[in-house]
Amino acid sequence: MHVHDVKTGSVLKWSVAVMLALAVGEAVAGYLAGSLALVSDAGHNFTDSLALVLAWFAFYVQAMPPTRSKTYGYHRAGVLAAFVNALLLVGMALFVFYEAYHRLLSPHAVNTQWMMVVGGVGFLADAGVSVALLRQARGDVNLRTAFVHTAADAVSTLGIVIGGWLIARTGIQQIDAVLGFLIGALILWSSVGIIRETLNILLEGAPQGIHLDAVVSSLRRIEGVEEVHDVHIWSLGSHSHAMSGHVGIANIPPSESNEILRRINTVLDEQYHISHTTIQFEHAACEPNDLNHGQKCYTPEEHVSHGGAEARRRR
Repeated sequence: MHVHDVKTGSVLKWSVAVMLALAVGEAVAGYLAGSLALVSDAGHNFTDSLALVLAWFAFYVQAMPPTRSKTYGYHRAGVLAAFVNALLLVGMALFVFYEAYHRLLSPHAVNTQWMMVVGGVGFLADAGVSVALLRQARGDVNLRTAFVHTAADAVSTLGIVIGGWLIARTGIQQIDAVLGFLIGALILWSSVGIIRETLNILLEGAPQGIHLDAVVSSLRRIEGVEEVHDVHIWSLGSHSHAMSGHVGIANIPPSESNEILRRINTVLDEQYHISHTTIQFEHAACEPNDLNHGQKCYTPEEHVSHGGAEARRRR
């Protein structure tokens, strides 16, 4: 396994341990302080620790080599885990809204000192885990989802600190509920982009930032390429993109077409980060030309059009 992958796995493992310890600590402190905010955030952190377990599992599974039944390997295990995690984020946001609404109706007096101390410790822990995950994400949607979970935790624990200070200064218990609504909105907003991106991968849509017309235009500018059609581009996982297509070339020997294929793969890899390609060459069709006693050659699409025109003329 690559050094970066080993480090990422270690970061995920320690992140799970930290989040579980924080969830237990907040639950105990919330019970002793009579703080619903701390108890709710403990559940929040426990849910995120489960999300990190999913991310940890998916990280190792998606690195497994292909098999005879899973010919593409397990690249989408991480994407599927990210999708499940994003759905958990939505459920978490709805739970926060529900709790905040009831706190507005029935505010509870809490020990604000416990709120600020435990919330401050939680913020440091969540922020540390978030930074560690962000450094390892590098475009991986699964790790980015885990980062969003812990970053949302950091914001919520910071909100607990601020809420405890404001309640202590003003005595307005509803401040905690207002912060709950804000935190829930942040979590919900963060989850929408992840759901959209993971669904696009699972439904084999074009990867973000890659436009089909631009790819086709780039291929048509390659020396030796006469026509490009029937192109499909999709993602195998967060990092791996694939493309299949038909490329029209002149009626040349295979040794020359190999050089065209090399140019195509170079352009796709360097400009669009597409590393898995399936290219089907279609050679130009030639037929006798009585005007110059030679041959007239057509690209595959021109040949179809020309054949139809000839059939209509003969009728």
